[in-house]
Amino acid sequence: MTVLGAVFRPQNPPERLRAVARVAEESGLEQLWLWEDCFLESGIASAAAVLGWTERLHVGIGLLPVPLRNVALTAMEAATLDRLFPDRVLLGVGHGVQDWMGQVGARVESPVTLLGEYLDALRALLAGERVTTSGRYVRLDGVALDWPPFAPPKIYAGAQGPRSIRLCGSHADGTLLDSITDADGVRAARTLIDEGRTAAGRTDPHPVVASLLAVTGPDAEARLAAERTPRHAPGAGVAGGAQVVADAVHRLVDAGADTVIIQPTADEPDPEAFVRFVAEEVRALV
Repeated sequence: MTVLGAVFRPQNPPERLRAVARVAEESGLEQLWLWEDCFLESGIASAAAVLGWTERLHVGIGLLPVPLRNVALTAMEAATLDRLFPDRVLLGVGHGVQDWMGQVGARVESPVTLLGEYLDALRALLAGERVTTSGRYVRLDGVALDWPPFAPPKIYAGAQGPRSIRLCGSHADGTLLDSITDADGVRAARTLIDEGRTAAGRTDPHPVVASLLAVTGPDAEARLAAERTPRHAPGAGVAGGAQVVADAVHRLVDAGADTVIIQPTADEPDPEAFVRFVAEEVRALV
């Protein structure tokens, strides 16, 4: 069965998150995803709060920008969350927005190289290994977690370009595709992921999480048009009721997505109602 989730966008103030988390839990939503966008809200702090407020909801972080975070710190935080809330954390990492990385003095010459080194080190640390590595960007000297997860969690990577998507297949445990991607983009990404997996000799499952920009309500078409950018694929984003959104979910699943995360616009006036709409109305049709 298709896994369905929704996004709490960090354009909402942090104090709004508790009410959204409670609606997600009460309405039976499977996953609530959070963003760590500069300079809005922390992914780790927000995830810890949601996990503490809920009992069964799975919480995704998409994405932690790797230039901004030492890999040992990310491993410590991820391991702590996983031991406190076993099997409920979905951790995603990625390049980060390069302009933002430049603003904080963390931009690197080769984001693809950094992400590959980072994923290898992060997965090893969360598997309980002692890691020594001297890469171009990631350097660790005998680092091991005192409290690793009971079982290594899947690490997702988010990407857009072909090189980065292939790297997700070879180095990550799953791939997160953002809302500028349509069904054709999911198909193309699946091909690239498989190329990366084949090159690395990986045969383990590799779930693909696709994001869907969806707008509902009387002014849905206008709000969708305002949110879209030239970077959005022609079929990315939908406006309409539950059936329209469910049909778009089906298209992404048919193209190769295992999970679809439904994302509101930045100006969504009622994030609680949006989560309930996804959990109750769209879920019934998927």
